[in-house]
Amino acid sequence: MSFLRRRKGTDSSKSQNLRCNIVKEDEKNNLYESPRKESYNSKKWSCWDSCCWFIGFVCSVWWFLLLLYNTMPASIPQYVTEAITGPLTDPPGVKLRKEGLTVNHPVVFVPGIVTGGLELWEGHQCAEGLFRKRLWGGSFGELYKRPLCWAQHMSLDNETGLDPPGIRVRPVSGLVAADYFAAGYFVWAVLIANLAQIGYEEKTMYMAAYDWRLSFQNTEVRDQTLSRIKSNIELMVATNGGKKVVVIPHSMGVLYFLHFMKWVEAPPPMGGGGGSEWCAKHIKAVMNIGGPFLGVPKSVSGLFSVEARDIAIARTFAPGFLDKDVFGLQTFQHLMRMTRTWDSTVSMIPKGGETIWGGLDWSPEGSSFNCGAKTLRNNSINNTDQIPNINLANMKNVNYGRIISFGKDVAEAHSSKIERVDLLDSMKADMLANLTNCDIWIEYHDIGDHRIKAAADYKVYTAGSILDLLHFVSPKLMARGGAHFSYGIADNLDDPKYQHYKYWSNPLETKLPDAPDMEIYSMYGVGIPTERAYVYKVTTATDCSIPFQIDTSVEGGSEDSCLKGGVFSADGDETVPVLSAGLMAAKGWRGKTRFNPSGIPTYIREYSHAPPANLLEGRGTQSGAHVDIMGNFALIEDIIRVAAGATGKELGGDHVYSDIFKWAERINLQL
Repeated sequence: MSFLRRRKGTDSSKSQNLRCNIVKEDEKNNLYESPRKESYNSKKWSCWDSCCWFIGFVCSVWWFLLLLYNTMPASIPQYVTEAITGPLTDPPGVKLRKEGLTVNHPVVFVPGIVTGGLELWEGHQCAEGLFRKRLWGGSFGELYKRPLCWAQHMSLDNETGLDPPGIRVRPVSGLVAADYFAAGYFVWAVLIANLAQIGYEEKTMYMAAYDWRLSFQNTEVRDQTLSRIKSNIELMVATNGGKKVVVIPHSMGVLYFLHFMKWVEAPPPMGGGGGSEWCAKHIKAVMNIGGPFLGVPKSVSGLFSVEARDIAIARTFAPGFLDKDVFGLQTFQHLMRMTRTWDSTVSMIPKGGETIWGGLDWSPEGSSFNCGAKTLRNNSINNTDQIPNINLANMKNVNYGRIISFGKDVAEAHSSKIERVDLLDSMKADMLANLTNCDIWIEYHDIGDHRIKAAADYKVYTAGSILDLLHFVSPKLMARGGAHFSYGIADNLDDPKYQHYKYWSNPLETKLPDAPDMEIYSMYGVGIPTERAYVYKVTTATDCSIPFQIDTSVEGGSEDSCLKGGVFSADGDETVPVLSAGLMAAKGWRGKTRFNPSGIPTYIREYSHAPPANLLEGRGTQSGAHVDIMGNFALIEDIIRVAAGATGKELGGDHVYSDIFKWAERINLQL
């Protein structure tokens, strides 16, 4: 029993020890686990976590939808679209092919500013591996990977306006040069596809690509682009049975081709030596899309402060972010330094002075545009009845003649109540350079604070004085631009001085070709508030920033006001006002005039803007916006009909929604 009792005691002690060990082990585990639990419980869900999860969720959904879209049968997206919007109309090419239209006249596309691709042929060490890769257009990948290197290679020489040493950037050739600006963002692609539906192919279509950064004459000096266009047009006419070409310029390409028509007639070495009959022999029609014939006020704000309406609004949401050296950005300074080497930008400064654009107390447009009106959708290309009624009694008269005003009170006051300093006296003063050490040089650093103040104290600038302002704040750019472009109205077009190439892109200082059988079309969108004048302020930022900004705090006070965010808007296509796009066809070239001595027929074709009804329509088929109009079915149909042989009269003549003819009557232009 004692033995048993001892065994029992031993077992009891062992079990007790085991229990003690378990308790100790549990206590030890609790000691380790309790901090973990506390740390997990104490951790809070941060805003950064939410952002990461949200971005991840959006990307996952996007890739899933993209995968689904690419794997599903092609008929399903169309079926879904038709189920929501109803049966889709045939694209113009399909519709006109059913009518029996086929390929006839060769077509030539002339792209505008920034829409043509540019590629690298020679660069500095930072651009290693980029030979013949696109620097402009496509994915813009190099802009994100090496932005400073990209800006350096996209800039031109600030003295010559040509290539900087060791850098060669050249235009992409072929239809791919400007079919898409970036992935999924079409420019010419929709028009090309519709022309292909009636039989057009690369031998009957030609993209007249050029380096849109250069002055027009310098594209010939450096690349012989004008000579190449001449040779290609001659080849297309010769290989297509002598049929003349239909030329389709867009945006700044309109001015470029206007320059070409004078260059091709002029004798060498300044011109192409084609003679006065060249255009009559080779061109059936010039169908200008969104043409800034008389310039755009948007170019003024771009040169003055690298701004437009959208950029100015973005600045209000992140004040100073893009100006200061946050994350190494200083974006506006880099943009200004780069774009002020592009001589082509000054080609779109408003032309004609106060005669065309208005003065201190008048403007041709008056108050005939309701900036708050909603546009109705209208599928007809020959119906102008669906224009919203404009109640002029409720609209305040706007003086668009003051392209830049410093302060809302200055923009609205009568000229007799505005006190101004003499800008010319300030221009004569010596420039006292800004001695602040700035990482990025721009011309404002050289002109000094006193000249910046003088520019603001002049208070208001019209189209007549805007050139003085730009010479004041951007002397190098304007000196180069002044050798290549002009902005006046010719007194006597027979004066030998107008044979110089600097006048050839200004329709007010040159004659159209002697080609009475040729036709000229002005085709543009209407019904979109378009930048026309600006209210500015002087910034109080650092010495290294751009000293002028659009004052986005200035509003008109009503929903229908044309003054919003410091910008006065008028009728147009969001970039080019109707006044610039339509006046020459409405008055300057209408019939036989001194600007159109052979009486070339001119037609205005306006397209009232209607936004897409839903996301499935993409950028829409009835858009009048400056670039999106390239997918407008009515415009494409007009182009295809003319390319297939129709005349302007067969299209129905003028197709006008705006008050361009009323405005033309108010402008005292000697014809």
